[in-house]
Amino acid sequence: MASGEAASHVIEDLERFNKGGQIPTSKLQEHAEVVRKNNVNWKSYLQGQMISEEVYKFISAFDKASAEARETMLKENPNQFVVVFRMLMEGISRDQTLQYVLTLLDDVLQEDKSRVEIFKEFARKKKESVWQPFFHLLDRDDKFIVYQASRIIAKIACWSKDQMERKNLQSYLVWLKDQIKVPNNEYLLSAGRCLQMMLRIDYYRLVFVEVDGISAIISVLAGGCSFQVQYQLVFCLWCISMNSDLANRMNKGNIIPTLADVLSDAIKEKVTRIVLATFRNLLEKVTEELVKQEHAVAMVQCKVLKHLELQEGRHIQDEDIVADLKFVTETLHDSIKHLSSLDEYVSEVKSGRLEWSPVHRSDRFWHENAAHLNDHNYELLKMLIKLLETSKDPLILSVAAHDIGEYVRYYPRGKNIVEQLGGKQMVMQFMMHSDPNVKYEALIAVQKIMVHNWEYLGKAQDAKQPGFGPNPIKA
Repeated sequence: MASGEAASHVIEDLERFNKGGQIPTSKLQEHAEVVRKNNVNWKSYLQGQMISEEVYKFISAFDKASAEARETMLKENPNQFVVVFRMLMEGISRDQTLQYVLTLLDDVLQEDKSRVEIFKEFARKKKESVWQPFFHLLDRDDKFIVYQASRIIAKIACWSKDQMERKNLQSYLVWLKDQIKVPNNEYLLSAGRCLQMMLRIDYYRLVFVEVDGISAIISVLAGGCSFQVQYQLVFCLWCISMNSDLANRMNKGNIIPTLADVLSDAIKEKVTRIVLATFRNLLEKVTEELVKQEHAVAMVQCKVLKHLELQEGRHIQDEDIVADLKFVTETLHDSIKHLSSLDEYVSEVKSGRLEWSPVHRSDRFWHENAAHLNDHNYELLKMLIKLLETSKDPLILSVAAHDIGEYVRYYPRGKNIVEQLGGKQMVMQFMMHSDPNVKYEALIAVQKIMVHNWEYLGKAQDAKQPGFGPNPIKA
């Protein structure tokens, strides 16, 4: 396999979805099976003057027609097909009937993808929005109606010859992004599948990244979810990583650490496959050598090599997994050869997963590299302070406090900078922490800050009073 794009099994579930067979069955699909068995009394709608005679004749015939008969009706009068379904979607208020109309329409589009062009062509001629009737339904209370409408929007957007207009595209992608974050969303699989479809198209990927979609995916994956949701959302990241420009920018939102966690916890081969394919893209698709190295270092820091060794020991038969496993392993081993202690430290801090790796306790490391915490407008130092502010893990808090203390100890102006960034106050609040290790490291770090201050004052005093000899505190 030359690249992640060639993975033969990676798109397996999505192709099943496109053909109408979702595995495992989602709540939307289960409900749709029930809806299909309903019988709508179209005559009652005619008698109640809720639909016209023309609409009644078409929908009553179309509803019970065979696939072949539907094809004939669509060819003979495509405009009437659109007019009838738009009138039904916009004019029927009863949820049960609207569920049936949307399911019927979804099935009709599923039979032949090119039928989405009937809707698009009608809208063009009328100079109307093809999306409005469906977007309007996204505000309904009935969730089946909402997600069935969303499914149709995705199909029209992905199967049409013309791509979705930017304004509507942004609205829809923001809506999908919000849906995957809804707590305990029983239609999460349906939202995920729509997103899978959309992100197969490169332009849609670009807009999804613009609306901060990646962070939404990462937040869901990091929060814990079923293996099928894991697969869907990592599939979305895999799609995004197919674009080299986007792959160059993807390790900005804790992606690699989160994927490493998914890989370590994966119980399904399909999840392992899609994570490895994504890792491969993040190493192979990037065009900037420095970014490739950053991705590799981040993977090493997150113990990906250890997980890969475990996978190799399982004698996997899947050719895609074997190929990606070999590529990622070899690339990471090659990166380690050129890995400096500073590279290792930078990667560890950026991952947010501090531990007592050798560099933290190394006087030589801090003597040579303390000043590098000032690089890029104090990026690393700010990250350490942020970890003190946000983390609840005693290990991370202990190491972060220790490193801030070492920075102050080895960088002459470190104390002032730490104070300006709010680090001193942050460290001091952990001096009474319940965990003894956090308490100890915070205490030592504060001592380093204070001693550094005494030395500074001593030097200042010596400068003001020449001839008085060495400062007694320093002595």
